[in-house]
Amino acid sequence: MHRITLIPGDGIGPEVASSVVRIIEAAGVEVQWETHFAGAQALEKFGETLPQDLLDSILRNKVALKGPITTPVGKGFTSVNVGLRKALDLYANLRPVRALPNVPCRYPELDLIVVRENTESLYAGLEHIVVPGVVESLKIITEKASTRIARFAFEHARKESRKKVTAAHKANIMKLSDGLFLDCFRRVSLDYPDIIADDKIVDNACMQLVMRPEQFDILLLENLYGDIVSDLCAGLVGGLGLVPGANIGEKGAVFEAVHGSAPDIAGQGIANPTALLQSGIMMLRYIGERDAADKIETAMLAVFTEGKVRTRDIGGTAKTAEFADAIIQKMNQ
Repeated sequence: MHRITLIPGDGIGPEVASSVVRIIEAAGVEVQWETHFAGAQALEKFGETLPQDLLDSILRNKVALKGPITTPVGKGFTSVNVGLRKALDLYANLRPVRALPNVPCRYPELDLIVVRENTESLYAGLEHIVVPGVVESLKIITEKASTRIARFAFEHARKESRKKVTAAHKANIMKLSDGLFLDCFRRVSLDYPDIIADDKIVDNACMQLVMRPEQFDILLLENLYGDIVSDLCAGLVGGLGLVPGANIGEKGAVFEAVHGSAPDIAGQGIANPTALLQSGIMMLRYIGERDAADKIETAMLAVFTEGKVRTRDIGGTAKTAEFADAIIQKMNQ
């Protein structure tokens, strides 16, 4: 029996989360779910966006599945996603980007992995007003964090039999901060002679991703660049509604949908649960349930290949629950 923290999220989060839970349980995985709120719901109920009970649950269970949580733009509370990563030191963000069968996209053969450092850079959120009308944001890059994420990328490359890791940076302009990130990458690469290590300036990397993405295998980026580039890569295979994400550290891991909470369609039962489902598949492999993960993935790919049951965002009419039913039916055949 696995104990897993479940954070349904808000907007469409509870709808996609319930479908994914149903699919995981239908695959025969025995799970005791510990449900906790975060973000606006937690603020309303408990007076804080990241209750200590939630953090304690993840620390105790070592794994969590999280639906999307709204982050107010320009005002309101700070990002719950960033807060979770900081509080639990989930230093590695893992975003596999693979095209799904029968889904219209620019690069149907694309299969790459984005590894993003999760704890520092401009996303440390260290900002202050110098004088009225002037705001200063601090970009923090440390040798410890840069070395740690580089080693994670190369270890993941070995684990997944990947052949190349490419670091994206802006060390031509930010010679100290991005220069340190690049230096750490190069030093770590010496311990992995079996894996090709190269680097690209981040703006060139973005252009190359649009023109010839097949040249990339694993992309390694600092925090802000990684956030931007991982969304760019998702767009190459059909959008954020289709790709998974994970935040991993020594204290545990949180597997999440990386798309927004889509409040405009919340409660209508029409959201596509694929992103959270693929994150759930990653989670099952992480906790050692590889057979169940393979079973769900095979059924999901079969449903996409047939193309009969498709949610509205990819040209169909199926409801969230109908899509989940189709996957469960495939698993039982």
